[in-house]
Amino acid sequence: MRFKPYPHKSGKIVRWLFPNLLWFKPTEKPTIYLTFDDGPIPEITENVLSILEKFDAKATFFCIGDNVKKHPHIFKKVVEAGHSVGNHTQNHLNGWTTENEMYYENINKGKTSILEEYSNLDMFEQVSLFRPPYGRITPEQFQKISTEYQIVMWDVLTGDFDKFLSRKVCLQKSIECTESGSIVTFHDSIKAAKNMLYTLPRYLEYFSEKGFVFERL
Repeated sequence: MRFKPYPHKSGKIVRWLFPNLLWFKPTEKPTIYLTFDDGPIPEITENVLSILEKFDAKATFFCIGDNVKKHPHIFKKVVEAGHSVGNHTQNHLNGWTTENEMYYENINKGKTSILEEYSNLDMFEQVSLFRPPYGRITPEQFQKISTEYQIVMWDVLTGDFDKFLSRKVCLQKSIECTESGSIVTFHDSIKAAKNMLYTLPRYLEYFSEKGFVFERL
């Protein structure tokens, strides 16, 4: 079954309708804000880190708490490479289909998992960024969560998770939709690996040659 259509570009209208969500980050110099959802995952996240290092790129990883607990050695590599980390819930819950209290509890579990691993690294970091899985969050949930987190969405959705999207189209759409200040969403997940690992190095090479830098949020 084909995925329902989704926009690769969030666009100005959606940013205007939901101004308190972070979709885009204006900047004076040509800058792109790369983000990765759903890790850390063995090999896949490690491959991402190697590619980012090659292009001197920094990124923000929105981590699943359960994956952090399962793969703390990979989480350590993310942190030691100088990337930032955000909360993506403990178990990748959909805010539209999850009761509010269960959703808040799962977010707190995700934060605890991340903070425990920071503690194991003898580090203290704030976890102030949150991205709702699937980008799905209700107005009531927003009001609650935004008292503790900056809620981050995206300007460019690469579509790397879409098994019906070819690698070349994934790269093409990602490049076409990106501009300076774009928050770009990739996935360091098993499902997205084929498209993501093809697109990411070519995407970084393209924009590096045009003088862009890649910063963490």
